[in-house]
Amino acid sequence: MARPSTEPTGGTAPTGSTEPTDPARVRRRWSHAATAALGMVVCLATAPAGHAAESARGAAAGAARPGLAPAASWTSRDAAAYWTSERMAAAAPGRDDTPGGAASASGAAAAAPAAEPAKPAAPAAQVPNTAQHFDGVPSVGVLFSVDGDARTHHCTASVVHSPHRNLILTAGHCNPGTHAAFVPQYRSGATTQPYGVWAIEESFAYDDRGTTGDKADLDFAFATVAPAEDGRSLEEVTGGNLLTPTPGYTNDVTVIGYPNVRNDPADRAVRCDARTARLTGTRELRMDCGGFYGGTSGSPWLTDLDDETGTGRVIGVIGGLNGGGPKGPHNDRTSYSPYFGGKILSLYSRAVRS
Repeated sequence: MARPSTEPTGGTAPTGSTEPTDPARVRRRWSHAATAALGMVVCLATAPAGHAAESARGAAAGAARPGLAPAASWTSRDAAAYWTSERMAAAAPGRDDTPGGAASASGAAAAAPAAEPAKPAAPAAQVPNTAQHFDGVPSVGVLFSVDGDARTHHCTASVVHSPHRNLILTAGHCNPGTHAAFVPQYRSGATTQPYGVWAIEESFAYDDRGTTGDKADLDFAFATVAPAEDGRSLEEVTGGNLLTPTPGYTNDVTVIGYPNVRNDPADRAVRCDARTARLTGTRELRMDCGGFYGGTSGSPWLTDLDDETGTGRVIGVIGGLNGGGPKGPHNDRTSYSPYFGGKILSLYSRAVRS
């Protein structure tokens, strides 16, 4: 596919949005005052200035675990030392996409109120596409967390270009918690991960995000990662995708994700090229392609993907209503995404201040 006209690894944030009607105002509540100078200018023509994002840290880890550094000093060296290939293989399979077991991806959706039933999955005859296993790309990987029970990777995340070159994007319900790690282009069983293991420092999400009603429109989150032991930033190693407002409801996208091993024993990345459409009755997008089971929440929806660099423009993530898909049989065949507009650009601008 054509290389983006603005390089994902060297461009700037988008400056506008075609976001549909703005939802209710979110609360202004910050976990800390932003003191760093803004590394780039984000013009939020469609986002009211009063919309503020909460810095959403995970709950504190429960019992101390052997080999864990204190959460306050958690580094990428610590993350790599803890998340050995043996620990990754021995992690208990997750019940769904989230460390707390609340919301889930298209393969394991959380319950919605009776007043807002989930849309049924499309019949098999209408879903000709099925995601294919492949080796993955450096800019997409998995989240590991040791909050609660040690788990297998529970969500997908992707690297997004930012001034500090340390930012990842995932679904809002994929709260990584403390002692969490991002593993780009994850290789199941590998003694050494090809692009390392990176400690997650801080997460950013809207306080009133959710997976039902208007809250589902805010089901996205960013997180910063610590530099490597040699001082290199994540984006220097993997490249990054350019955060881009969703250009409309109909788009040709490549969706890349990592189903968890409970749903897909191959434990490999999957990829599907699909066309998006509007999810009826919502402000969200949908795409039909089988194979996006639990574990794929946060999977990026990429346009203009350059197969040589493995980067493109990210215009959506698996998330939103029910955590990213319908309920019922064959729910891996349909996935949802929030519409990227002023709200995600505002959240991005807060994340890059950190």
